[in-house]
Amino acid sequence: MTTIYDVLRRPLVTEKTSYQSKLNQYTFEVMGSANRTLVKDAVEKLFDVKVVNVNIINTPAKRGRRRNRRLLVRRPGYKKAIITLEAGQTLSIFEGVQ
Repeated sequence: MTTIYDVLRRPLVTEKTSYQSKLNQYTFEVMGSANRTLVKDAVEKLFDVKVVNVNIINTPAKRGRRRNRRLLVRRPGYKKAIITLEAGQTLSIFEGVQ
């Protein structure tokens, strides 16, 4: 049984996501089995905001080489959700991010 606290793993803070926060779009890493309705319900209950749209993107795993091309490194894949809020609403965890 998953709870709303298990759905959202962490907020993703990058240069692109900080620009999107000015457009009322916020990005979170979510659990692998999460769908749009689970993410929408979790954000609305946790942050007390109205969600307009949820886009989900599966980011694939990547492999690379380190140290003279001998050591293989694998970065795991993850699922992220871009959440659009109603106009005038913000999330408090992104307030200090520039």
